[in-house]
Amino acid sequence: MTETTKTVYMCFSSDVIHGGHTSIIQKAAELGELTIGMLTDEVVASYRRFPVLQYAERVKILESIKGVHKVVPQKTLSYADNLRMLEPDCVVHGDDWVTGFQKPIREEVIEVLKEYGGNLVEYPYSQNEEYKKLELSQQEQLSMPDVRRARLKQLLDMKSLVTVIEAHSGITGLIAEKTIVLQDGKTYQFDAMWCSSLCDSTSKGKPDIELLDMSTRFRTVDEIMDVTTKPIIIDADTGGLTEHFVYNIRTLERMGVSAIIIEDKTGLKKNSLFGTEVEQTQDSLENFCTKLSAGKAALKTKYFLLIARVESLILDKGMDDALTRAFAYVNAGASGIMIHSRKKDPAEIFEFCEKFRVKDQVTPLVVVPTSFNTVTEDEFARRGVNIIIYANQLTRSGFPAMQKVAETILLNHRAKEADDMCMPIQQILTLIPADY
Repeated sequence: MTETTKTVYMCFSSDVIHGGHTSIIQKAAELGELTIGMLTDEVVASYRRFPVLQYAERVKILESIKGVHKVVPQKTLSYADNLRMLEPDCVVHGDDWVTGFQKPIREEVIEVLKEYGGNLVEYPYSQNEEYKKLELSQQEQLSMPDVRRARLKQLLDMKSLVTVIEAHSGITGLIAEKTIVLQDGKTYQFDAMWCSSLCDSTSKGKPDIELLDMSTRFRTVDEIMDVTTKPIIIDADTGGLTEHFVYNIRTLERMGVSAIIIEDKTGLKKNSLFGTEVEQTQDSLENFCTKLSAGKAALKTKYFLLIARVESLILDKGMDDALTRAFAYVNAGASGIMIHSRKKDPAEIFEFCEKFRVKDQVTPLVVVPTSFNTVTEDEFARRGVNIIIYANQLTRSGFPAMQKVAETILLNHRAKEADDMCMPIQQILTLIPADY
C-alpha cells in the first residue's frame, strides 16, 4: 500500500449477497483499501433476524468478493470501537440510514470520524424489488419447522441469556417478533415466544385449569407460527397422562416448536402463584422422572428441548427438595430446568441457581420473573440463568387498556375521547406481513 492509498471501512450483516451489495462494495474499493466489519451472529440476531448463515460462512463470502482487502468482526451495532481502532479515512454506507432506526448509529459514526478527520461517503440505497424478494425468501426459510425448531438451542449456544415474551395470538406474535429498541449503540429484541396455558386460556375467556385441550393449544401455536419466524416455547402445564404426553410432544416437535415446559404437579391445574393458598399436589419424583424419560425417548431430533419445571419452592417444600428433584430430572432426560417462586424477594431463586451451578454448569436454567420482577437480566445472567420468560405481560397490559377504552366510549357516548388511547389502524397494519 502506498502513502496515498486511503483506507475504507464498511459494515455488513447480510447473509444474502446480491447485486446491490456487490455494487456498493466495488464503489467502496475504488476509494481505497477496503476493510469490512462483519456483524457477529449475536449482533445480527438482536438487530434484524437470526442469520441463516453463521458468521464464519458470511466472512468467507465477503472475502471472496473482489475489492475486499480483509474482514474483521464488528461486535456491536455501534461502529465506534472499530473506527477508533482502525481509523479509516472514510466509511461507506447506503443512504438508507439518514432517517429511521439506524439514524443514531449514523450520527455516532459522524462524530467518531470527526475525532481524527475521517469522512462519511454515502451512496443511494438500492430499491430493486428482486433484492427485496431475496430477503423475503430468507425470512420464509426461517419459518420452516426444521429451521425454527433448532434456533432456540443455537441461540443458547450463541448467547449467555435468551429473552422470551408471551404471545397468545397472531398479532401478539407479530409484536413479539418485530419490537426492537436501540440503546447505547446496541439493539435489543426478544429472542423467542412463550405460548402459555394461562394467556391462551385467558384470551379465550376460559379459566386456567388445563381446560383447553392440546388440539386447541396446537391451533394457537399454528396461528402464531403462520406469521412469525422466532422460536416458540410452549407451556404444557403438567403434560397430562404420560401415555398422551409422548404423542403430544412428537406433534409439537414436528410442528417446529423449540421447547416444552412441564411442571411436576398432578390433579386439576391451579396457577402456581396461588402457592399453598389453594390445594396443589406435587407429583412424586419417580412418576415425574418416568414422564420425562418417556418424553425424551419419543423425540426424533436433538434440537427439541424438554424442560422440567420444579414447583418445590412454590409449595414450600424447601431448597433441598427443589435441588434433589432438579438433578433427578436432568438425569431422567430433562434438557433444562425451570425454577419458580411466588416471592418478590429473589433470594431463594438466587440460592437455587448458585447451588445448582456448583454441580451442573451446563444444563440451561429458566426463570419467570413475574413476582421477583425487580431483578435485571444482567443480574440473572451473572447468577447462571440462561432463559428469562416474560410470561404474561402482553396479556396483562392489553386487557386494562381495552377495558378503559370501552368505559370511555360509554361515558362519552362517542369514540373521540377514546382515540388518544388507540394506535392508528394504519400503524397496526404495518405489523402484518404484506404477503398475507
